Amino acid sequence: MQGKIIKSLAGFYYVESNGQVYQTRARGNFRKKGHRPYVGDEVDFSAEEHSEGYILAIHERKNSLIRPPIVNVDQAVVIMSAKEPDLNINLLDRFLILLEHKNIKPLIYISKLDLLKDLSCLNVIKEQYQQIGYQVIYHLSELLPLLKDKITVFMGQTGVGKSTLLNKIAPDLNLETAEISDSLGRGRHTTRAVTLYNVHGGKIADTPGFSSLDYEITSSEALNAAFPEFLRLSSACKFRSCTHTHEPDCAVKEAVEQKVIWQERYQHYLQFLSEIENRRETYKKTIKRK
Repeated sequence: MQGKIIKSLAGFYYVESNGQVYQTRARGNFRKKGHRPYVGDEVDFSAEEHSEGYILAIHERKNSLIRPPIVNVDQAVVIMSAKEPDLNINLLDRFLILLEHKNIKPLIYISKLDLLKDLSCLNVIKEQYQQIGYQVIYHLSELLPLLKDKITVFMGQTGVGKSTLLNKIAPDLNLETAEISDSLGRGRHTTRAVTLYNVHGGKIADTPGFSSLDYEITSSEALNAAFPEFLRLSSACKFRSCTHTHEPDCAVKEAVEQKVIWQERYQHYLQFLSEIENRRETYKKTIKRK
């Protein structure tokens, strides 16, 4: 039989096939080979009536996320709050470059608009991201039609109202939520298991909240490719391996000067590039010590 893993919990994998859900375990040979099934995997499995099934084979994946551990994702709703916590576009860009690197379509959803007295500053930011090509969503009614026929994950810094949004999308799920911790200024972690739910004609994942993000980009070339507006212009740079920092005749730097590329995004690019180079240097020093 074939199906999709929709939940993983305590060593069990729940596989949906033809409208039914089967409880399965993974064969021992997966562990020996270092392979592990994840939520979102298309699998071959066996299942007998009144007994536990077994996963026999895992199909090829089109993408995967480590945090949260889920595979074969079509799109991700990146939830950023307008207030409490304040909108953090540096963190937003970290989410976006991860998703670009994974070839997952990002949708930017802004929560807690009711806490803002004036939307003018937020609308400027919205326009900047829309010019790059991202969809920025303010209202649930805009989001719901986009879920159909897609596997969608919901990502966001803790405290932005992710579980609250999911409860509005699917009230029957009754997902656990937590208030912002006044003393810490961030949300408590409320979600512990990754699960796919059938909602609005698609599948959505409620995923663990987190306040930091480790992205898997290790070179300037990969970072450039994760900024769509840079990638579109970089072929016009004088050097094919242009890092858009010190090189002459750089189309990206020229676009920044002409305000075609948003200055804030370029500053984030420089910061992320510096982080990549610092990690590289730290790795080299560690290797030398060994």
